[in-house]
Amino acid sequence: MKPQKPSLFQMARAPFLSSIVSPLIAGTLLAVSINNSVNILGFLFVLILGIGLHIATNVYNDIYDTIQGTDKINVHRNEFSGGSGILLDHPEMMPDMYNLARAGLVMGLIATLALTMFVVEKSFWIYLWGLYLLSAFFSKFYTAAPLKVAYRGLGEISVWFAFGPMAILVAAVSQNVGFHPIIIAAMPATGISTLSILLLGQLIDLDADKTTGKWGVAARFGTKATSYIYLLVQILLIIDIIVLAYLLHQRGWVILMSLIPYVLILPNIWKIMNKSHADPTALKPAAKMNVQLHLLFSILLSLGIGIYLILR
Repeated sequence: MKPQKPSLFQMARAPFLSSIVSPLIAGTLLAVSINNSVNILGFLFVLILGIGLHIATNVYNDIYDTIQGTDKINVHRNEFSGGSGILLDHPEMMPDMYNLARAGLVMGLIATLALTMFVVEKSFWIYLWGLYLLSAFFSKFYTAAPLKVAYRGLGEISVWFAFGPMAILVAAVSQNVGFHPIIIAAMPATGISTLSILLLGQLIDLDADKTTGKWGVAARFGTKATSYIYLLVQILLIIDIIVLAYLLHQRGWVILMSLIPYVLILPNIWKIMNKSHADPTALKPAAKMNVQLHLLFSILLSLGIGIYLILR
């Protein structure tokens, strides 16, 4: 029996939209702490902008990884890595997937126009439009020919940049805040959190990536080195949050609550990765825990910044 046709929710890979919602909330709250005021309309428009572009990214990745064969030969694909597999079960949905990706880009464009007309001061327009255009570029050409950023060893940098510096900055710009020291300090962490999902996923998807020429960190440096790179970037995230807490002064320590999941979950992830970095099947429980780590960190970071605003 043919599988049931996926919903729009599944096509957009909606559970992973937390990767963009988190930095948008965190960046907005930090901008509010700088301005001592909040522009609700700015936040709503930037949320629409970010979600639209992330939907486009998710769907284009599924489309072009299917076209280029990566998803088809990936026997280790699971709910935490390797794409949705929708087009493998429903190839007739290719036009629907293209339409959804394009709708995401249009959704982002409309939100950017709204921010320009109603919210963002003229001095910030260049940042706003630059970030939209760069995000739209990444959403398609992360996997699409002829550039295929992820296939040329630049996927990790683009993921970190898109979900860290770019997302935090566009949220700040929606509140008419630019490169303030606190905004700059906040930029790395959310991108690293999303990057960690990619790195662990590469260990599971390694055989398929190598076969189709998708040269990520794992394909270039091997599984053991990638496991240590994963651990290093997580340590850098912890350091970044400590630095951000210091820069917030006084009650900034409250955002350290976002590191609680790292104390509770990261050691268990590392135990599996250190022992089974070359075993895709054994790594799948670690991938699940890593997504949980990402989600808990994202929630607690925004909650911590919110409590900081109330207490200060």
